[in-house]
This record gives sequence, structure tokens and C-alpha cells, in this order.
Amino acid sequence: MPDNSTFNLTMTCLIKGFNLDETCQILDSYIERGLKPGFNTYLALMQALYSVGKCAEGDRYFDQMTKGGLLSTVISYNMVIDCFCKASMTGKARETFNEMCFRGIAPTLVTFNTLIGGHCKIGQVHDARKFLVLLLESGFDPDIFTFSSLIDGLCRAHMIDDAFDCFTEMYRWNVTPNDVTYNILIRSLCVVGDISRAMKLVRKMQAAGISADVFSFNALIQSFCRMKKIEKAKKLLVTMLTLGLDPDKYTYGTFIKAFCESERFDEAIGMFHLMEAKGCFPNPYTCNLVLESLVWKGRLEDARNIVKRCNQRGTKLNLIPGL
Repeated sequence: MPDNSTFNLTMTCLIKGFNLDETCQILDSYIERGLKPGFNTYLALMQALYSVGKCAEGDRYFDQMTKGGLLSTVISYNMVIDCFCKASMTGKARETFNEMCFRGIAPTLVTFNTLIGGHCKIGQVHDARKFLVLLLESGFDPDIFTFSSLIDGLCRAHMIDDAFDCFTEMYRWNVTPNDVTYNILIRSLCVVGDISRAMKLVRKMQAAGISADVFSFNALIQSFCRMKKIEKAKKLLVTMLTLGLDPDKYTYGTFIKAFCESERFDEAIGMFHLMEAKGCFPNPYTCNLVLESLVWKGRLEDARNIVKRCNQRGTKLNLIPGL
């Protein structure tokens, strides 16, 4: 029979290979023979089980870990709370937090930030705010992770004005917004169609020496294209490239769709070829959109050339009359 060190290493390898049923069987058989899994083994297995929806099994090992005395420090509690939050099991995270406090183990800023982030991620902003109050009552100052999580949660709940109030509050705590904070707000403003406010934020973050990310640029470009302001969208593309950001398939796809809808087919084809040249291959939706637009306009030769390129890559195309 292997020693505990070898046993835990074997379990870790099995879990990483995601042979969960086999891992559980082996783990149970060795426990019956007297071997004791370590904290990290239990935690890794719980994370894997929760990620595939096997919550009952995950809870069983959580109970074993607790009864085995492996949950005894603030670090171990923080890791378990993080596990539950990542699995969107905020109820279990709260229970673990309450048990931790009952046992006299003082939560840290990491504990509170984990709980705030976990609740915000699934739209439970009200509960997240309760943990913010506890954070302050415990003598901690909110940091960039606290504020970014709250802003993200408020934006997910479509509470944009509250998110901006939180953004303003950051400065009162001498916390400087980072790229994550700005990008959350920019994308959320684009979702609600407030492009003017989003662009003001872009300028503000650029003045602070911070760059928007590809996702925020995509949201802005998509918004301008939806408003038929393609030239403004093209300027944003130039800005992206200047900043060293690589457009992705969504960036290119947005432009191709906008060009097709505006009957700017030469530009649509040019963007299609540029996309390919950059190694960012169009998805079936974009390919079919271009083909249908070209056939509708009677540009059959251009359409056939694109069909040929798509067939070479194995892209699944719709059956389009005329081709």
C-alpha cells in the first residue's frame, strides 16, 4: 500500500485527468484501508466534482475533510470558500464563513473579497453589500478587488448609476481604478447603448495611461456599427492596432456584417481576406453572411472564391441558391 505522500500525488494526477469516477472509487477504497487524503487532495476533488455538477459527491468529501480536522486555519477556510464561490454555491460559502467565525477564526480581507466577488458574479449584489458592511466593521479598507467586484455585480444587475457611484467612492478610499474596473463599465455602458458615456470613460482611462481591452473595443465597435457609424468604428480599430491589441473574430465579424448591411461589399471582402491573413478564420455565421450578401448582389464569382476557401478549411456552409 502506498504511503500518504504517494497516495496524494496519485490522486492529484487522476483528478487533473478528470477521471472522477475512478478517482472517487480509488479514494474511497484507500480511505477504508486507513490512508488519509490531504487537504489539497480533498479540495482539488471537490472543485472538479462541483465543476461538473456532482454536488452531492463534492459535499460528501467536504464533510470528510471537515471531520478529519483538515479545515482549521484561515487559509484553508479561504480556499474552501473560494471553491464554493467559483462553483456558484454561495449558500455553502456563507455556511462555511459562519462556521469559521463560530470557531473563532477571524476572516481576512481575502475572505471578504472572495465572498463579495462570488455573490456579485451570480447577481446577488444585495448579499455582497452585506459582506461589504462586515468588511468595514472588521476594520478592513476595501481595495481594488472589492470595488471591481461590486461594480461588476451592479453592472450585471443593470444598476449602472449605482456602479458609477461605487466608481466615485473608490477615490474617497484612495483606490485607483485599473483596467478591469474601466473595462467592466465600458462594456456595460455599451450594452445599455450609452456610447457617449462609454467613450468619455475610454478617454479618461487613456489619460490615466490605461488601455481598454479587446472586449471593450469590440463592444464599442459593435455599438457604432449598430448605429451605422462605421467610420467611427474604423477609427477605433486603428486605435486598437496602435495600442498593439490584436482584433479577434468578433472584431472582424462585426465589421463584415456592417459592411454587408451597408452594401460595401468590397470592404467586406477585404476585411474577410485580412481576417484570414491574420490567422483569425471566420466562423460559419460570418462566411454564410458574406456569401448570401454577395449572391444577393449578383457577385457570384466573388462568392465562389469564398466558397472555395471555406471548403478548404472544412467550414460548414448553408445551401445557397445560385452557387
